[in-house]
Amino acid sequence: MTIVKSSPSSNGQRKGGKSLGVLILAAGQGTRMESSLPKVLHGVGGKPMIFYTLRLANALKPAAIGIVVGHEAEKVRATVSELVKECGISRPIQFIVQKEMLGSGNAVLESVPFLKRFKTAVVLCGDTPLLTYESIYSLTMSHEEQKGQATLLTAKLANPKGYGRIVRSPMGEVLRIVEDAVATPKELAINEVNSGAYCFEVEPLTQGLKELGPKGPKREQFLTDIMELVRAKGGKINAYLSGNPEEILGVNSRVQLATSERVINRRMLDRLMLSGVTILDPASTHVDADVEVGQDSLIEPFTILRGKTKVGKQCRIGPFCYLDSAQIGNECEVRLSHLVNCRVLEKCTIGPFSNIRPDSVLGPRAKVGNFSEVKNSRVGFGSKVPHLSYIGDSEIAEDVNVGAGTITCNYDGKTKHKTVIGAKAFIGSNVNLVAPVKIGRGAKVGAGSTITEDVPDGALAIARERQVNKI
Repeated sequence: MTIVKSSPSSNGQRKGGKSLGVLILAAGQGTRMESSLPKVLHGVGGKPMIFYTLRLANALKPAAIGIVVGHEAEKVRATVSELVKECGISRPIQFIVQKEMLGSGNAVLESVPFLKRFKTAVVLCGDTPLLTYESIYSLTMSHEEQKGQATLLTAKLANPKGYGRIVRSPMGEVLRIVEDAVATPKELAINEVNSGAYCFEVEPLTQGLKELGPKGPKREQFLTDIMELVRAKGGKINAYLSGNPEEILGVNSRVQLATSERVINRRMLDRLMLSGVTILDPASTHVDADVEVGQDSLIEPFTILRGKTKVGKQCRIGPFCYLDSAQIGNECEVRLSHLVNCRVLEKCTIGPFSNIRPDSVLGPRAKVGNFSEVKNSRVGFGSKVPHLSYIGDSEIAEDVNVGAGTITCNYDGKTKHKTVIGAKAFIGSNVNLVAPVKIGRGAKVGAGSTITEDVPDGALAIARERQVNKI
C-alpha cells in the first residue's frame, strides 16, 4: 500500500488503488457510567461522544465506516443516523451487531465481513472523543512508512494507571501490550500507554482474529492480544507516539466524562479566541461544539453558550448568561439573561434578568429589560419591553413602548390567543391585555387598565374604576 502525504482521496482509494475502511467500536454498555444510557451517547460539548469519533472517521475519507453496536443497539443506531444527517457525513455507514458482549476482539471479529472489503483498516473506540484528526492521519502515514502489519497510537502519561503499557524491543519495535491489572512492577513503570486507536493491514488482522482466545472470568477476547499473534507469524508492530497525551483519554466513568468536557470546552474557547473573540475568563465560560461567535464580540464570565447558538459581530454577552440555540445579530448586548431557541436581531439590548423563550423574534434595536419574559412573540423595530412584563403569543410592531408590569393574558384555560399591538402604540404600566385583542396604531392604553376589546388606531383606552377616597 502506498499513501501519498496529503489528505485521502474522496472515494477512499489510496495511491495504487488500495482502499481504507474505518471501524468504530461502540457496542459496550459502560457499566462504570452507572447509567441506563449507552456510554457512547453521553454528551460531551453538547454532542454524544461518538459524534467526535464519527466526524474524525469521516475526515479520513474512507471508502466506508463500520460501527459496531451491541448494548441498546437500536438507540445507538438511531442517534448515529441522526448525526450522519445533521453533520453531513458523506461516507457510507454500515452497522455491525455484536451479538454478545465478549470484548473488543470479539467486536472486531464480528466485523470481518466488513473489513475484508479493504486493504487497510483504522480501528477507533467510540468513547475517545478527544482524539484529533492530526494524530489519526499521522498514524496512517506512519503505518505506511514503517511498512508493518499494525501500528498503534500511543502516548506517554505522567500517571499511566489503568492503561495498557507498551512493551518495546531495544530497537523500538512493539512486542506486546500489557494490561495494567497483570503487569509486573517493571512493566508498570512504563509510561507509554495504548490509546485504543489502531491502523491494521486487514489480512493479518483477520488471520489473527481466528486464533484469538478468550480470557478472564467473562471469557472475553481482547484486540490487544492480536499484536503478539501477528508478531508470532513474522509480522511487524509499530507505534506512533502522540505529542498530545490528553487526546488518548477515554471515557469510562462520569469523572472521566467531566475531564473530557473540560478539554473539549477549552478547545472550543481557543478556537473562538483565535478567530477574534474576546473571552474574559475561559475558566468560567462554557461553549458547545456547534457554537459560533463573530469577530470582536466579548464574552463575559459565567456565560454558557449551548446547542446551535450563533452570536454576531461586536456583541457583548454576559456576565451570567445562558443561551441555547439562540441566534444573536450584530452589535447586541445580552446581560444576566436566559435565551432559548429565539432570534435577536441587530443592535438589541436584553436584560438584565430577561427570559426569552422559544420562537421569539426581537428587533432590530428592540429592548427587553429587567425581569421581563417573551414567549412565541415578535417585538418589532425599536420597541421596548423594559420592566417586569410578560409578552406571550403576541405581535408587537415598531416603536411600541410597553409599560412596567404589563402582561398579555394569552391563555383562557384551554387555548392560547394572540395579542397584536400596532406601531407607535403606548401601553401604560400595570396593564392586562386579555387576548385575543388588538391595539391599534398610535393608540394609548391608560395605566392600570384591563383591556378586553380592540382599541382603534389613535384612541385612548381606559378600563378601570374611578378613584374613590374615603375618610
